[in-house]
This record gives sequence, structure tokens and C-alpha cells, in this order.
Amino acid sequence: MSQTLYIKNMVCDRCKMAVKQILEQVELHPVAVELGVVTIEENNLSDEKRLQLAQTLKSIGFELLEDQRQQLMNQIKIAIIDLVHYKASRQTLTLSAYLSDKFHLDYSRLSKLFSECTGMTIERYYMLQQVERVKELLKYDELTLTQIAQQMHYSSVAYLSSQFKNVTGMTPSKFKSLNTNPRIALDKI
Repeated sequence: MSQTLYIKNMVCDRCKMAVKQILEQVELHPVAVELGVVTIEENNLSDEKRLQLAQTLKSIGFELLEDQRQQLMNQIKIAIIDLVHYKASRQTLTLSAYLSDKFHLDYSRLSKLFSECTGMTIERYYMLQQVERVKELLKYDELTLTQIAQQMHYSSVAYLSSQFKNVTGMTPSKFKSLNTNPRIALDKI
């Protein structure tokens, strides 16, 4: 038998490696470590082992999620991060269709849960993740703004620029010219 655990704030491959190391450190045996979801060989964790794992995870910025609503909300965040930051050729589905298909739940239910748990809409969260990805691409300085708009599936450069300015207070060109890198960590959005 195995058990699935849900872990908040896992947003990249380094997070997966860190969580795997923590599991091994507390003498658990990971079968699979994915963004936000871990499967371990152990079927029932003792309260002591669960507390030890939770404290060790918390010490480096992760959180063991016990509540099913929080688990689902975290999985929605991870699905959006994955869609925006890691899927090179994103599907042509709408965000609502993508999430409904992924979780086999009605989008209105997902949207309501997300808003209740985070205080923001799924669409707002998605837009903030898109802007963070655009910031990253601007700082790499490998693509033109037109290429970034196409890659990120914006309908136009003007729409990308408008959304970017709405979120950051500056144009993409102004952001690109900054000597600092005022990006927000993905798990802090």
C-alpha cells in the first residue's frame, strides 16, 4: 500500500528534489514526487512522523496540507503554474476547459473554491502568473515583445502591454530597462 500527501509551495524541479530529500531525511520512502503531490510507500503515518515531516517541510518553506479543500486549491495553483511556465506548446483550450478537464469537476465549483480559499479569482491568479512569465522572458532578452506575446498566446502585443502595465505599473520596455529584477516568487503569488 502507499499513501498520497499534498504539499504546498512546490513550484519547480528543485522543490521536488528538496521534498524528496526531506522525505528520506525523516525516513519515509517516496515512490513518486510531483509538484504538490507525493506518494510514499508507507500507508499510515504515525502522528509523530506526520508532525516531524510537517515541521521539517515548514522549515524550508513548504506546508503539508491536511484539508481536502486546501489540497484541491493547491493543485489548481500548480496546474496553472505548470500551464504558464512549463508547457512549451500550450493547448488551445480555455483556462476553464483546461482546469475542468484536469480535475474532472465543473469550473464554477473550482472557481468558487479558489476564490473562497485565496481571496482572488482563478483568472486573476492566472494573469499574475502570466505576467511573471513575461517578466522572466523579458529579462532573458532572447525574444522580442511580439515573440513573447505569441509564445504566451496573447491576442496582441498591445493587450500584453496593457495587462503587464495594469499588474506592474510599468510598461514591458520600462521593466526590461531596469537594472534590478523585481520578480515575485511563484509560490508567493
